[in-house]
Amino acid sequence: MYLTPQHILLAGATGLAGEHLLDRLLNEPTVECVLAPTRRPLAEHPRLRNPVGELDALLPTLQGPVDTAFCCLGTPLQKAGSEEALRAVDLELVVRRFAERARALDARHLVVLSALGADPASRFLYCRVKGEMEQALRAQGWPQLTLARPALLLGPRLEPGMGERLAAPLSQLLPGKYRGIETCTLARALWRLALEEGDGVRVVESDELRRLGR
Repeated sequence: MYLTPQHILLAGATGLAGEHLLDRLLNEPTVECVLAPTRRPLAEHPRLRNPVGELDALLPTLQGPVDTAFCCLGTPLQKAGSEEALRAVDLELVVRRFAERARALDARHLVVLSALGADPASRFLYCRVKGEMEQALRAQGWPQLTLARPALLLGPRLEPGMGERLAAPLSQLLPGKYRGIETCTLARALWRLALEEGDGVRVVESDELRRLGR
């Protein structure tokens, strides 16, 4: 069964994935309003509400209604610079700030951008923190929670790192869920997942995201 979310809350609208998702949402005629708090102003749109400032300060001031919340927040370990900084975004900001506020605004469905290999028992810090994030979100008892685990995102970046530049072409040769995914494909998949009515938790790996986003 499919739903038609009309009031959307989006975090991370200036990031690579969030930017494509925002464009997708604003081009959906059934979406009445997208509430997207950001640090820097977004291009104006008649169906966009864009409070500007630090997300920590903005979240308590946000008002609904909200049907579905999308969280595209996240930072690579090399950019975060430390485990503490990584946890400040992926655990404190995503779980204890954004997700809790979205639930308080009566959002029923939370769609979260996680990562390939997310596992609280992983040897790798980034995957371990993402796994802890997923675990904490599950504990919040969302009526519907979708955890999207894309592989390497392919698309233009403002400041691509050396590792990303080298990994992008190689990732397209990998099989199954390990193959890189175009950001526009991911955005289409996230929207399609938001339309699906369900209960409980759904984990969507990168190969399924590619299929949904075709």
